[in-house]
Amino acid sequence: MSNVRVGVGGWTFEPWRETFYPPDLPKARELEYASRKLTSIEINGTFYRGQSPATFRKWATETPEDFVFSLKAHRVTTNRKDLTEAKSAIDRFLETGPLELGERLGPILWQLAPTKRFKAEEVDAFLSFLPKEIGGRRLRHAIEARHASFRDPDFIELTRKHRVATVFAHSEKYAELYDVTGDFIYLRLQECKSQEPKGYPPAEITNWAKRIRQWAAGGMPDDLQVLANEKPPGIPRDCFIYVISGAKERAPAAAMALIEELKGAG
Repeated sequence: MSNVRVGVGGWTFEPWRETFYPPDLPKARELEYASRKLTSIEINGTFYRGQSPATFRKWATETPEDFVFSLKAHRVTTNRKDLTEAKSAIDRFLETGPLELGERLGPILWQLAPTKRFKAEEVDAFLSFLPKEIGGRRLRHAIEARHASFRDPDFIELTRKHRVATVFAHSEKYAELYDVTGDFIYLRLQECKSQEPKGYPPAEITNWAKRIRQWAAGGMPDDLQVLANEKPPGIPRDCFIYVISGAKERAPAAAMALIEELKGAG
């Protein structure tokens, strides 16, 4: 399962000093430690504030060579009334230096506001603004649509047209979408429970691992509802899985349990 990456959102969370990090670990080494227990991290800080090229380079040097980050785009790019006016904000975000992550740069996540309703012309324009490459480096994009109105086959058609991955969000709060629309999978598991030592019950960890293996091999789980009648190409896909939200203090344990389950699957 070398094409499957599993991690959490961010690496700075005070409760993790009790549940994940060794008690004597300096805070300055949290990323170093986390990146050796997990295989990817979704950088969330970029959603709230701009970063510098030097910061991206620093993050890259603190992680193993085979480690991959995903990156949440700044909220100014997506939290707006009219997505057709987002191009300049998208360009400015991409100019802040994320390509300094080099080979450690994975997908860029564009998260829409939960109140944003689906309007086909807006989404079509927005997706057209996302560059497929910069300076010869390929970029991969995932869009997280959270309003129920996005449960529309027309949205799936647009994301497939622009070859952008639709984020699969396991969430009781937001729309769940499981149509494969890009050449990779982006799954956000958002229902960790504090009473579960590993965030999810063992049976659920096993079930998610089964689905991930199917996606990675180019298939589709038969227990998740999809909207489009047309099936995607049956090709192997990279998978990026993040345990995030819910009882966040349990996220690292859940991610590590999922990594072990996938290893054990052979």
